[in-house]
Amino acid sequence: MFLKADKLEPVTDAEIQVIVQRVVERLMAESQNLVNVTQPKSVSHNKLVVAIGADHGGLSLKESLKPFMVDLGYEVVDCGTNDKNPVDYPDFAVTVALQIVNGKAWRGIMIDGAGIGSCITANKVPGIRAAMCYDHATAVNSREHNNTNMLTLGAGLIGENLAQQIVKTWLSTEFLGGRHARRVDKIEAVDKQYRGIGR
Repeated sequence: MFLKADKLEPVTDAEIQVIVQRVVERLMAESQNLVNVTQPKSVSHNKLVVAIGADHGGLSLKESLKPFMVDLGYEVVDCGTNDKNPVDYPDFAVTVALQIVNGKAWRGIMIDGAGIGSCITANKVPGIRAAMCYDHATAVNSREHNNTNMLTLGAGLIGENLAQQIVKTWLSTEFLGGRHARRVDKIEAVDKQYRGIGR
């Protein structure tokens, strides 16, 4: 039980929610000031390629994000699915991941109902560092600290506006390097060391 310091009365759930909301808003504002935003870098065809995929649960969000990313200046490669018939998210998560590791896409985005299963699947592909992001702060952190190359989203957990904010932030945030580079190198070393075990 939390007590108010001045009156020694219990703090209500509503009061705790207000406090948490203020802290989150302050942290988001601070992290926004730290974001290194860049324009897409030139490549041979003058646009960075982003592969995007979804299962049937993420189809609507995928379709709304495609023109949004094009407007931001990216080239978008659609890896399916393209209708509402039930499909299995691992198939599409792997398809997006392979676009990245094979050099056909700069980064990738996969959308399913919760984003978790696609994240797990993508991280089984050597060379992929996928993160499931659900707000601005996780999008920033996954890029600045983890140098992620694949983003997963849960269409059942976030709306279109938040998804757009996450995608824009994730695509435009640079890896900080420094001490984080050493840690990402260790992630890559684990990937190489245990590749193929248990198969």
